[in-house]
Amino acid sequence: MYRRMMLVCLLGLTACAALAPIVPGQTAAQVRTAHGAPTRIVDQAGGGELWQYATQPFGTTFVQVRFDASGQVVETWDGLAPERLAQIQPGMTLAAVRERLGPQRSVAHFALSGETVYDWNISNSGNPGIATYFNVHVRDEAVVRTSTTYEYPRDGMFFGGFGIGAGSGSGVGIGINIGVGSR
Repeated sequence: MYRRMMLVCLLGLTACAALAPIVPGQTAAQVRTAHGAPTRIVDQAGGGELWQYATQPFGTTFVQVRFDASGQVVETWDGLAPERLAQIQPGMTLAAVRERLGPQRSVAHFALSGETVYDWNISNSGNPGIATYFNVHVRDEAVVRTSTTYEYPRDGMFFGGFGIGAGSGSGVGIGINIGVGSR
């Protein structure tokens, strides 16, 4: 039973790793065959399309693929890459943020500050097992500021490090990783 479980996990990881990258020159048909239908297609000025592949609320990418008028890939990028997140600045409209980052993971309104906070899962490869969220604080449909939130697992042992639980039931815990990753 254990061997079968390990084989299934290994095959699953291999399938994820085998997903071919999208490269300039590919046709729209090739991209659709390899990656499926996009979440959204946006017509571009002067012809062409922008295909967006969103993975929220559980994934950590927002792949965008720009096609020219002939239907060939011109460029591709991850809207949730650190250099893209750095482009979100105070004063931007919420619509512009959503265009760059895709659909959000969740939304919370804070009555005392008057802010609505939209968040996206982002990669935290330096600390596996620690959920990381990019937050955009909005007031009157405009960005006020951005922040990052880390959600530490309740049981660090489950995620591969030494952990100290923070009580029982639901909630946020504290995890201590010893010798895992680098910063």
